[in-house]
Amino acid sequence: MKFISWNVNGLRACVGKNFMEYFTEADADLFCLQETKMQAGQLELDTPGYHQYFNYAEKKGYSGTAIFAKEEPINVTYGIGVEEHDHEGRVITLEYPEFYFITVYVPNSQDGLKRLDYRMRWEDDFLKYIKKLDKKKPVIYCGDLNVAHKSIDLKNPTTNHENAGFTDEERGKFSEVLKAGFVDSFRYFYPDLEGAYSWWSYRMKARERNTGWRIDYFVVSDRIKDKMKDAKIHNEVFGSDHCPIELEIEL
Repeated sequence: MKFISWNVNGLRACVGKNFMEYFTEADADLFCLQETKMQAGQLELDTPGYHQYFNYAEKKGYSGTAIFAKEEPINVTYGIGVEEHDHEGRVITLEYPEFYFITVYVPNSQDGLKRLDYRMRWEDDFLKYIKKLDKKKPVIYCGDLNVAHKSIDLKNPTTNHENAGFTDEERGKFSEVLKAGFVDSFRYFYPDLEGAYSWWSYRMKARERNTGWRIDYFVVSDRIKDKMKDAKIHNEVFGSDHCPIELEIEL
């Protein structure tokens, strides 16, 4: 099975930058989006052979997630069942016979770490959510997790230390996820690969110079890690400040 995840930084804008061409070419079993930045009815996409699921933020032009699925799931849920977190369209969960599949857009701690305290509550509640699901069947989740876990995961770790996305607190929370029985699929295959990034600032020709961060992930329950075949970062694909990432897995 082939899964794709992409923070499109505004789906309507990305559609104007060859989104559908890439979507068709990718031919993924599950194709996930974050930061769709739209409301219901603002865009109709023709995706023959796919079931579409959208979770919209209440705030207009903000956040939002989507999944396009070839196979219809047993069940679909939106959010994580915590009132504080479920107004921003950040999570969609599909249940299949053999596994749960989740797309997530993790809150950014923002400039000056204004939202770091909230982010910490989110992290704790999301981990509880995936652990609860993992007791029933394996979990695969993907998306923009807004954290570079290790120094290898961004170009300038020293100057970015304690900036949003590279605080000790955020990195520690991702370490807790891994300790709880989950695997960072990309580092499972490429533990020492440098210069592998999924997001670049629009400023200072960052993408051209590959001054980036790896903040988009596929995370998999440890007990199905041997079913993974490969994890990829498609930095050749443009249309957003993020690029798509891929997981290939036999389920």
